[in-house]
Amino acid sequence: MKRLPALACAVFFTGCSFIGPVARPDLALPSQWSETAPGDSAAAPPSPDWWHGFGSPQLDAMIADAFVGSPDLRAQAERVIQAELTLRATNSSLFPGLNLSGNSGWSRSVSGDTSAVEERKSSSLGLSASYELDLWGRVSASIASDKAKLAASRHDYDSARLSLAASVAATYFQYLAGFERLSIARENLAIAERVFKVVEARHRHGAASSLDLSRQKTTVLSQRAQIEPLEVQVRQTRSALDILRGHPPGVDPLSQQPAAPIATLAIPAIGPGLPSELLLRRPDIASAEAQLAAAAANIGAARAELFPSISLSAGGDLTSGFLLSLASPSSSVSLTGKLVQTIFDAGRLNALVDSARSRERELLETYRKTILTSLKEVEDALSNTARDTSQEEAQVQILAEAERSLHLAELRYREGADDLLSVLEAQRTRFSVQDQLAQLRLARLTDAVNLYKALGGGWKAEDEAAVTTAIAPQGQ
Repeated sequence: MKRLPALACAVFFTGCSFIGPVARPDLALPSQWSETAPGDSAAAPPSPDWWHGFGSPQLDAMIADAFVGSPDLRAQAERVIQAELTLRATNSSLFPGLNLSGNSGWSRSVSGDTSAVEERKSSSLGLSASYELDLWGRVSASIASDKAKLAASRHDYDSARLSLAASVAATYFQYLAGFERLSIARENLAIAERVFKVVEARHRHGAASSLDLSRQKTTVLSQRAQIEPLEVQVRQTRSALDILRGHPPGVDPLSQQPAAPIATLAIPAIGPGLPSELLLRRPDIASAEAQLAAAAANIGAARAELFPSISLSAGGDLTSGFLLSLASPSSSVSLTGKLVQTIFDAGRLNALVDSARSRERELLETYRKTILTSLKEVEDALSNTARDTSQEEAQVQILAEAERSLHLAELRYREGADDLLSVLEAQRTRFSVQDQLAQLRLARLTDAVNLYKALGGGWKAEDEAAVTTAIAPQGQ
């Protein structure tokens, strides 16, 4: 019994806390990925500067430029600053508030009956202090919530940074692929014009019909018509690159540099690791968990509002009967304690507690969906990588045969051993195969970017203990 007063004082001054444990989704992860990419068994996981793996100095410079000038990334950085300032403002509630006040005034009044004049002068200076005891942990819960929100905003910044790098890389590869397709179209136009000259010469000597001449001219016009849309596409993609990096279209010298052949870019091998490791690699998963922690703290703050609030205040004043002077002042000191308890609010505070709990359940489902979505994104990226790799290998062989067929068709037509239709068909086949090969190369590069992004781009959680251990792989 002798210890009860000391225990009561400890509880009174340290406060209680209504913050419960952070809820965890009941979700079991697979032990292995169902899809595998070629050569990924011995590949290393993504590094934070994963874009260097493509071997393109121009891409490296563009991404570095985007990190500095992107409006979206700058806006996200300001959100982090706002979260830091909000936490700083909430932390100030742990300290007393001090207010200094002063006034000086003069008044003159005249009585209507006696015409007496009364003049008053006064000056005063006051200092007051107020402090709310965090008896039930409301302020502490608010601070915990703001800390979690700050962590979530930082993770959101990391997610935006990863998305920006992936967008710049994917757009740059589209630009290179468009430039490659444009070069292919111009090369095929040159071939068509060369064949047209042969047909025209044969037509003049009566060895080719007017129909053959018309068919080859149609081929030349068709090839020429395909060039302009590709030129527009290249210009628009280059403008999109400028916008991503925060530059007006067409004025940045970096995007005006000659495009490197898309075939010279390396396609790195990427190790996906285990599905359970994904929880530590994706900043969006960490953000979802931080938001869930903030919701748990908000429940504690809402529950603390149901209990009495106790505040202390103290003040002192100096008052003088002079204008703009504190000569011969009179002084006063006050000390006040206030207890406030809500008796009736028509269920408002209880509704706020229930609303906070509902918000926690909502974020729990959001957290679970984020994990499921991340698993699917990795599986899809692995599947697309394997498919496009095999298709590109087959397309290379098809192109070799198409070029050989075109060469033989031209020789046979010049010698009169075959008709023009064989040449036209060989031309169309070669052009189609070349164009598809360029698009498959783009698909493989895009697959690598998507896999890097799905795996978190080399990001790692600073505190691995913050990631739930309740989500375990199946069979463990």
